[in-house]
Amino acid sequence: MSEQKLVAELRTEFGKGFARRARAAGQIPAVIYGHGAEPIHINLPGRATTLAVRVSNALLALDVNGEEHLALVKDIQRDPIKQIIEHIDLLTVRTGEKVTVDVAVHVIGEAAIGAVANQEATTVSLEAEATHLPTFVEISIEGRKAGEHVHASDIVLPSGSELLSDPETLIIHISEATSEAEAEAAPAE
Repeated sequence: MSEQKLVAELRTEFGKGFARRARAAGQIPAVIYGHGAEPIHINLPGRATTLAVRVSNALLALDVNGEEHLALVKDIQRDPIKQIIEHIDLLTVRTGEKVTVDVAVHVIGEAAIGAVANQEATTVSLEAEATHLPTFVEISIEGRKAGEHVHASDIVLPSGSELLSDPETLIIHISEATSEAEAEAAPAE
C-alpha cells in the first residue's frame, strides 16, 4: 500500500470551540505522536483526509510546514449521528519499522454443496513493515465440507508479515446447511 500525501497546518489553538471552527472551515483536527517525541497538533484538509482514511491501516505522508512525517492512522473519532470525522490520532512511523495492525479477513470461494461457512473472526493481528501493510488477507473455502475448520495458522500471509493472533484462533467453521423445514421444526420441539 502506498502512502497518501497530505499537507497539514500546525495547530496553535486548542479546545472544543477551536475544533468546531476548524471543522466548519473544512479541516479535521489531528495529533501526531510516537517515538518519544512531543505530540504535534495539526489540522488536516477535510475531504482529502476523509478519502485517504477510508482504507484500513492508512499510511499518510504529511507535510507539516515543510517537515515530512510518515504516520499511521491509530484512531478516528466520528460524530455518532452524521458520521463525519471529528478527530484523528496518528502514530508516527519510520520506513522499515515493523508495526502491529489488525487486518480484515476476506473469504473467497464457496463451501461444498450442503455446507455453509460461518465466519467467526473478521480480523487477525499481523506484524508488518509500516510501508508495506496489507489491507486484507484471503481465505479460500472452495469445496470445503461440513465439519472442517480454518484457523489463523492456515492463512497464507503476505511476504514480510508475521501472524500475531493466536494460531489456534477459529476463523471459519464449515457446518451442514439446515433446510427451512428443519429450521421451523426446531423451535417447535
